[in-house]
Amino acid sequence: TPLQLSHSLSKKYQANVYLKREDLQVVRSYKLRGAYNMMSSLPQEQLQRGVVCASAGNHAQGFAYSCKKLGAKGVVFMPIITPKQKVNQTRMFGEDFIVVKLIGDTFDDCAIAAKQYTEENNMVFIPPFDDYKIIEGQATVGMEILEELTGINYVFVPVGGGGLCAGVGSYFKTFSPQTKIIGLEPEGAPSMFEALKAGHPITLESIDRFVDGAAVKRIGALTFPICKEVLDDMHLVAEGKVCSTILKLYNEDAIVVEPAGALGIAALDAYADAIKDKTIVCIIGGGNNDIDRMPEIKERSLQYEGLKHYFLVRFAQRPGALREFLNHVLGPNDDITRFEYMQKTNKETGPALVGIELTSKHDYEDLLQRMKQFQIDYSEINKDNNLFGYLI
Repeated sequence: TPLQLSHSLSKKYQANVYLKREDLQVVRSYKLRGAYNMMSSLPQEQLQRGVVCASAGNHAQGFAYSCKKLGAKGVVFMPIITPKQKVNQTRMFGEDFIVVKLIGDTFDDCAIAAKQYTEENNMVFIPPFDDYKIIEGQATVGMEILEELTGINYVFVPVGGGGLCAGVGSYFKTFSPQTKIIGLEPEGAPSMFEALKAGHPITLESIDRFVDGAAVKRIGALTFPICKEVLDDMHLVAEGKVCSTILKLYNEDAIVVEPAGALGIAALDAYADAIKDKTIVCIIGGGNNDIDRMPEIKERSLQYEGLKHYFLVRFAQRPGALREFLNHVLGPNDDITRFEYMQKTNKETGPALVGIELTSKHDYEDLLQRMKQFQIDYSEINKDNNLFGYLI
């Protein structure tokens, strides 16, 4: 895949910022490398017995394409809730060489069924990250980078199960030991971050699956010690920051990335001082972004940037109360993007859900000040996670 100098990011950070474009891979993610490497390394007799994987995303598509390329019979297990688009993409890449089985409500149920099927049918299981042949395949990303560019100061690597980080990190520490390897995870799924703190892999009780390509509950048993050895720093990126990065890349550079693919670029602000005048590479892990997710991506971005706020406003049940709010409380550039009465009763007040979009985050304090001035009875929903999850 291409290694491209980003003129816009280089100018912004006063550095040489290169993008390793795994979103331009034939299946639009680096996952093909590991799956193909492991499958092509199998003895022919094992490969002909057939291979199995469990995945709802990029690993399934890389696996399917590898089956077609190698002429192997493959079975892909996906959870029942997998979006149709991902199921269809997987079938498209694998054609007649694969069968998709939709089993289980969760990925864990699906994976258990896949491993059971593998044993019963004497086939070979191809894991998403926790195998040395998978790690070796992902390491070719690092090999390609160093074939094109030397004198690299930093490489920013997304971390899910740790296969890419272990592979790329190992290659760089062997052939470019001065390069710092920065691992990146979403704030809502810090499995590597917490494992490094604990000194061993731990299972997270719950995770935010929004950055689905890097959202795993437990880091790999094989990948963890390698990552621990090669990582110079581990950084958590807010999901909202990821969303803002996706939108900027699309609007300014016409690059379509999935949430996990945006982690590297999303982290640059946090390292702005360190990377000034340096040469850095951000690995864009994939570009399989479902267009149906764009409204949620925009919503999360606006909230993260402090431009979108939700309130529960208890309006007085008298004529003109809403008009007063619009005329006196709302700023000249503020926009109501959502309004719905939660219940209208004969009581003195009626609660309404109000969504307000600002043009600048600095307008927020003025808005709250006017609410107090005009004695508006309100609650900020953005600050109440339970209420926010229920209503928004």
